[in-house]
Amino acid sequence: MFLSRRGSLHALEQTRPSRFWARWLGQEMPSADSVGRICSRMDVSDVRASVHQVYSRLKRMKALEPPAHGLMQAVVDGHETTASRKRCCSGCCQRIVHTAAGDMAEYYHRYAVLRLVGQDLSLMLDAEPVRPGEDELAASRRLVERVLDGYPRAFDVLAGDAIYANTDWFKFVLGRGKHALAVLKDNRPNLIADARTLFGVLPATLDEPAGNRRRRCWDCDGFTSWPELASRVRVVRSLETYTVRRQLDKREEELSSDWLWVTTLPKLQAATQAVVNMGHDRWTIENQGFNELVNRWHADHVYKHEPTALLVFFLFALLCLNVFIAFYCRNLKPAARKAISMLHVAQLIASELYASIRQGPARAPI
Repeated sequence: MFLSRRGSLHALEQTRPSRFWARWLGQEMPSADSVGRICSRMDVSDVRASVHQVYSRLKRMKALEPPAHGLMQAVVDGHETTASRKRCCSGCCQRIVHTAAGDMAEYYHRYAVLRLVGQDLSLMLDAEPVRPGEDELAASRRLVERVLDGYPRAFDVLAGDAIYANTDWFKFVLGRGKHALAVLKDNRPNLIADARTLFGVLPATLDEPAGNRRRRCWDCDGFTSWPELASRVRVVRSLETYTVRRQLDKREEELSSDWLWVTTLPKLQAATQAVVNMGHDRWTIENQGFNELVNRWHADHVYKHEPTALLVFFLFALLCLNVFIAFYCRNLKPAARKAISMLHVAQLIASELYASIRQGPARAPI
């Protein structure tokens, strides 16, 4: 269903007459209700083991290489899959939303997801549901503890957005033998103030073009402005300028973005450019991860509103995304990838389901 991007169990059920299922399964495909019921009773660890198997095979075949700086990075982030004001289950989180009709209770499911970022191939490794009454950091901690047990040497650095610039989180990551990296915003005012004061008087460490942008970077370590954290931290700033052409009047406008990251990586292990690249690679979990899953793979569809089933279907989506990306990037030749898109390959997979349906194409009534 996910590889052919059908989008729902009922759409999948429409392909039951296809001889493809008899050849592949050796029997008739279950109904949509049966698939949903079975997924609600599955052992989630079995699905996670399948995801791990894909990673292990790619790693063993040397198909998963680190970027040029040599450090493998894992990115953790939260993703909300569904929200409803009418239906809820035992795994739903709850919040109050303010509407014109008054305050209303809204029920939602959210997951902490971890993505492994390689040179040109990245994988979604695992997901952990945010339980009712807890925050994203608590779910992320359970997620990382399980991933580190199953993938102890998969990555060197664990990156996150601004909420992960948290004392307990940094201590937890350091305690597991990994380095932490997080976006700096208003959550660490003393550290930001000290860093900006230094960056205002020190020359730029790096000044070079990066694609269609110009980067000016500053890099200072040894900060003690985070007193709750025993170890000293390093702050990297990247001031990036770029030009955009407005569609309305065709005028070019120069824009800029100012990035700050805090990390425990020493300069001897990661140069300024490496930290900046890892800070920007954090966005791959949004752009090539969540956006792709939602818009192309229908991962946010509620196939069955039950906690275990929702998690199983989401893990299936991660598994199929990994298999599909590995096939496209490693199995197809460069000439084939240049000629056909990922969407075209997905349509070819779907065509296998419909090409062997016995009754042939549907005809308009006479």
